[in-house]
Amino acid sequence: MQKLWQLELNKFLAICIGGGFLGWSIGEPWAGAFFGLFLYVGWLLLNIKELATWLENPALDNTPEASGLWGKVLNGIYRNHKKQQSKVKKLKKTIEISRLSTNAIRDAVVLINPDNTLEWWNKAAKHYLGLRRSTDRNHLITNLLRDPEFVSYFESGEYRNGINISSPVNASITLHVTLSYYSRTNRILIARDVTHLHHLEQMRKDFVANVSHELRTPLTVIKGYIETFLDLITPDENAGLHRGLSQVQQQTERMEVLVNDLLLLSKLEIGSSNILLKPVDIAVLLQQIYHDADIVNDEKQHQITLTIEDHSILLGNVAELHSAFSNVIFNAVKYTPPNGQIAIRWWEDSKGAYLSVIDNGVGIDPIHIPRLTERFYRADPSRHAKTGGTGLGLAIVKHVLRHHEGVLDIQSTPGEGSNFTCHFPSRQLISP
Repeated sequence: MQKLWQLELNKFLAICIGGGFLGWSIGEPWAGAFFGLFLYVGWLLLNIKELATWLENPALDNTPEASGLWGKVLNGIYRNHKKQQSKVKKLKKTIEISRLSTNAIRDAVVLINPDNTLEWWNKAAKHYLGLRRSTDRNHLITNLLRDPEFVSYFESGEYRNGINISSPVNASITLHVTLSYYSRTNRILIARDVTHLHHLEQMRKDFVANVSHELRTPLTVIKGYIETFLDLITPDENAGLHRGLSQVQQQTERMEVLVNDLLLLSKLEIGSSNILLKPVDIAVLLQQIYHDADIVNDEKQHQITLTIEDHSILLGNVAELHSAFSNVIFNAVKYTPPNGQIAIRWWEDSKGAYLSVIDNGVGIDPIHIPRLTERFYRADPSRHAKTGGTGLGLAIVKHVLRHHEGVLDIQSTPGEGSNFTCHFPSRQLISP
C-alpha cells in the first residue's frame, strides 16, 4: 500500500511539474502547473463517477477499471462487496431454515420485544392464539392475550412454571403456556396443546375426589361399630378378639386420615381460583400449631422452640395455611428421633416472609428432595409405616403455597437434619 501511495504521489507531482515546465516555456509557469493539477483532478472525478455508478447497482460484476492506488481502492471495495454478498446469502439461508423449522413445530412459538410487543410468530401461533401478521405485529402481547391468569403470569416475571389457559380461538382447547428470556430483554412464548392431558388430569381429580368422598360414609360406619364392639368386649374376656379389633380400629383411623388428606388435596387442586383470602395473623396461627405440636411431642420429648421475629399479617386462607404449617411442623416431630431439636422461625426481609422448620434428625438423601412434594412419594417407606404417614402432606403444602404465590425450599443433609422453608412474596403481606 505504501509503495502504491508513493507512486500516486509521484504521478501527481510529475503532472504538476510537467505542467509548470510547459507553462514556463510560454512565460506562465503557475498557469501550467494549475493546468496539470486540473487534469489530475478531472481524472479523479471521472474515477469517482464510475465508482458512484457501480455502487448504485453493485450486483453487476462490472468493476471500474483503474490502476495504481485508485485500482487498489476499487479492488478492495469489490472484494468486500463479494464477501458481504456471501454473508447475506448465508444469513438468508439460515433465516429461511429457521422459519421453515419453526413453522414445522406444532407448538405455537412467539418472539416478544423488550417493549412487550410481538416481533414474530410461527403458523401454529395463528392456529392456537389467533395471531395475524397483517394486523398484530408490534402490538402489545397483553392486548391480544387478555386472559387474566396469563396477564398476571406475564407481568410477574417469574417464569419457572408455566400456566394452563384456554385458547382465545377455541375455548375447548387447553394450552400450556411458558415464557423464558432468550436475551436480557427479549422473551419467547411457547404454547402447547395439552387438551388431552388436561382432560385426563381432570378425570383423575374427579375420580379421587368422588372415591374419597364415597369412602367416608362406610369408614364412619365401620369405625362406629368397632368402637361399640371394643366397649362391649374387655381384654380380660377375649384378649385375642380385643387385640384384633384394636388393630382394625388403628387401620380404620389411618384410612380415615388418608381419605381426609385426599379430599383436602382434591379441594386444593380444584378450587384454586375460588379461595377467599383474608388477613391472617401469623403469630397467633403459629402459636396454636406450636401448642398442638408440643402435645404430640410428649412421647419423643423433643426440644421445640418457636421464634417470631416479625408480627406479620399475611393475606391468605387461614384453614389452608394451618394445614400447610401443621404438615411441615408435625413432619419434623414425627421423623426426628427422640430428644431431638426442632427450631420454628418466622421472619421477614425485603423479598417477603419466611417460615423455616429446622431439625437435627436423620436428614434426607438429596436424590429424593425434588420428588418429595409428589403424591405418595416416600423417601423411606419404612419411616412412613412406623409414623402412619399418608405421603400427601408435602403435596398439600405445595398446593397451599401455590395458592398464596409462595414456594417451598427443602435443604437436607443425611445424618445432620433438614430445613423446610416456606417463602411468601412481599405482595402477600399487609401492614399491621
